[in-house]
Parts: sequence; C-alpha cells; structure tokens
Amino acid sequence: MVILRPQVALLSTALSIATLTIASPTPKTWAAPNSDSSKAIIDEVWQIIKNDYLDTSFNGTDWPAIRSQYLNRTYTSKEEVYDAVREMLDQLEDPYTRFLDPQQLKNMQISTSGELTGVGVQITQDEKTKDITVIAPIEGSPAAQAGLLNQDVIIQVDDTSTEGMDINEAVQLIRGPVNSIVTLTVLRGQEQLSFKIKRARIEIHPVRFSSQTSPSGPVGYIRLNQFSNKATSEMREAIQDLEKQKVTGFVLDLRLNPGGLLYSSTEIARMWMGEGTIVATVDREGGEDKLTSDKNTLTDKPLIILVDGGSASASEILAGALQDHQRAVLLGTQTFGKGLVQSVQPLEDNSGLSITVAKYVTPKGRDIHKKGIEPDIEVKLTDKQRSDLFQNPNKLGTTSDPQYMKAVAELNKQVEKHRWDNVTVATQYLCSYLTSLIVN
Repeated sequence: MVILRPQVALLSTALSIATLTIASPTPKTWAAPNSDSSKAIIDEVWQIIKNDYLDTSFNGTDWPAIRSQYLNRTYTSKEEVYDAVREMLDQLEDPYTRFLDPQQLKNMQISTSGELTGVGVQITQDEKTKDITVIAPIEGSPAAQAGLLNQDVIIQVDDTSTEGMDINEAVQLIRGPVNSIVTLTVLRGQEQLSFKIKRARIEIHPVRFSSQTSPSGPVGYIRLNQFSNKATSEMREAIQDLEKQKVTGFVLDLRLNPGGLLYSSTEIARMWMGEGTIVATVDREGGEDKLTSDKNTLTDKPLIILVDGGSASASEILAGALQDHQRAVLLGTQTFGKGLVQSVQPLEDNSGLSITVAKYVTPKGRDIHKKGIEPDIEVKLTDKQRSDLFQNPNKLGTTSDPQYMKAVAELNKQVEKHRWDNVTVATQYLCSYLTSLIVN
C-alpha cells in the first residue's frame, strides 16, 4: 500500500510547527504494518524515518534490525512505548529528530500561535556533548528577566541533574503551572549560576519598532524576536509605518532570535529584497527546491541587520539571503549555525514526530550548518553588556546598546552612499535627456 503523508517544514531550534508543505519527490512504499496496537506507534515512527529521514544511512545503524528489535519487546503501558520510541530515535544522534507525546505536540502548536506557558527559554541539545544549551530566552519572558543568556548550559533543573538527559525530559522538567517556581542552574563559561524563575503565561509579540534620530535623519529600528504566525503581518505593518515616517534607512535586530516558521522567514525576505533566490532546501535524494522573491518589495532603503550567536535557523535564512544579494550589511557576531529542516508529523494517538527531512543552503550555496554566518562587520559584546541588554530589552536599539550604535554609524554611511547613487542616476538621466535634445 502506498501512503503519502503531508509534511510541514520546521525551521527552528525551538519547538514550533511551520506551515510550508513539502511534497515527497517520489511515492513512499511502506512495510507491512505491525498488527499489535500497543506497538503501532513504534512501527509508525519507524516507517516515517525509513521513508523520509535526511540521512539515508540512518547514522550507520541497521534500521530494519532496529524495527525487529523494538517490535519483539513486550510493553505494558503507553509510557513504555513512548520511552522505546525515544530510545530508538536516540540511535540517530540527531537532536532535532525527536518524539513528542500528545502534550508536547500541543505545547508546540500553542507556541507557534504566539502564546505559551512556562519560563520562555529556547533550548537545544549539543550534538557532541549532549549538553542542554540555551539558544535564547524569549524577550520579556521570565527567563530573560532572570538573566539567562545564549550559550548558558543548563546543568540542573531544581534538584535534578541534566547529565545524560534527553531534551524532551529537560523540557518537561522546566515547564510547569503558571506562578510555580523552577530553579535552573547553568554553566556560563567556567562560572556556575542559579536562577529562581516564576513560570508565567507568555504572550509573544514578535515585532516591535520605533523611529530613532541619527545624523542622516530618522532611522527605523525593528526588533524581530521570533518567526511565529504573527511575525509576517507585524513586520509588514512596521515597515509601512516607518516608511510613512520617512526614515532614511533601517536597522533590523535579529539578535537572540532562535528561528521559527519557514514561510514567515521567506515572506519577510520578500519585503526587503528584489528578484532572486531566498533559500534552497535539499532533500535526501538530492532534490533541490528553491524559494524565490519577486520585485514587490516594501522598501529599497539601506538596511543593517544585527545578528549574534542566538540568531538561528529562520533568522539565518533571512540574514543569509539578504547578505548574499548584497541587500543588507550584517553586523554583530557569528550566528548559531542551524541549517536543517524538520517536518512535524502527527501520529495516530495525537502524539507527534519531529524529523529532519532536508538541509538548506543560502542563495550562493553556503551550507551554514554548524558553521553559522559571519557578519560583514564584527562587533562583540561582553557578557556583562549582553546580560544588561537582554535583561532590560527596552535598552535594545538605544544609545545604551553598543551594537545598535555601531549599526547606526554604518547605516549613516550607507544612507549617504544611497543618496549619491540616486544623484548619479538622476544626473545620468538628465545628461542623456539633454543629449537627445541636442541631437534632435
């Protein structure tokens, strides 16, 4: 029997479902399903990995033998089945391919809509060390206000060590009821720090913007902290509003933006760039799918993009596209380096599977996975500066923000260049017009 399953692309180191459908290049033939209903989830997950997983070597494992191994076991509860699925997936050694129980899948869907409950921190598991690592605290969240930073390694949740812990276990421990307290102990370099955090209901507004003064005229500052469902409409509103205020150029702040939805990233890229490729995704069979932009941009004014080690996934797609097309100057520090695409597939009991199905490259073919994107202009912050800024997000995009101030200085140069370019074009047009009058 041939079963074609819809896939939704996931481009985030956080847990969130994207809405871009990726069609399978060829029909997938499935093995005979297991008849034992208690093992149906194991078989369903195994089949999806077999047919869709990016690495066709399955990390060097004998994938058919693994199926037999797990189906020949006896399970007495749903939790035992779920643990077996996680154990099976661990052999792929891919932190982005993971099983989601029904509650975890529901939490993922809620977070994509722009509202979630918890401390508001995006985490990942290091592929080599297996450390539970902070990608970014969500701006304004309890985690951000407490002082968690990108690259903090969570070594303990309350009294429980995270050593040897799966990322799903860590997430379950960190999450909890509104107003309850959780203590996160982290390593920041060689320093051990503890943060007592009250969980809360977090409503995420992905975009905030303002007009700032500068020597070249008003500058549009746009802070984008997540590529959620709301990001596209809010970004459009921000650009249009600032254009009405006649800003001379823009600073787009993607620092500590851990990614999100692929379609949101590409739609926002189209607002800034002209014709060309935004990103190319490459599947397990080498098939390439290019997402492109047309001429319908919202502005052609100079643009500086702020990036750092917390700018990941969808942030890197946007920054990489605009850098490759020389549409923007990137300023800050090297980005996170997450160049894989996940598909989140619901399973028959309302649980789910996040599976790596493709990798992506920038318009110039750069594979940034584990490498990140180098900024055009490197400007570093000290840990103290980072902590002060991201614990107090109202300081971002102000004179208290060293990277922003460098961006404004660079933008002023770009604005002047843009003006001279326009004068040159106008002069050339006038000379051409006058020449035609003389000839005629």
